Amino acid sequence: MAKEKTKQAKAEKWELRLYIAGNTPKSMTALANLKRYCEQHLPDKYTLEIIDLLVQPQLAAGDQIFAIPTLVRKVPVPIRKIIGDLSNEEKVLVGLNIRPIKK
Repeated sequence: MAKEKTKQAKAEKWELRLYIAGNTPKSMTALANLKRYCEQHLPDKYTLEIIDLLVQPQLAAGDQIFAIPTLVRKVPVPIRKIIGDLSNEEKVLVGLNIRPIKK
């Protein structure tokens, strides 16, 4: 049964949501950093939804977004949030509880 849980955990897709406000330099940096980290540490194991609050401001309330850019990890639970341009890889990985892939 322990092996089943391990397989399930490995197969689970991470659901990430990045809230931005237009194409600001900080938002674009956060998006580029996040994509790089996901490809390095979660290859084929994540979905990424980008929400532009200039286009859909009503969506900020659902995840209680008060600053941008903000990254929200929906799955696996618990929900985690990171605010900023995500330029510090170590802090982002720790904040999301991702164990780096050893090379």
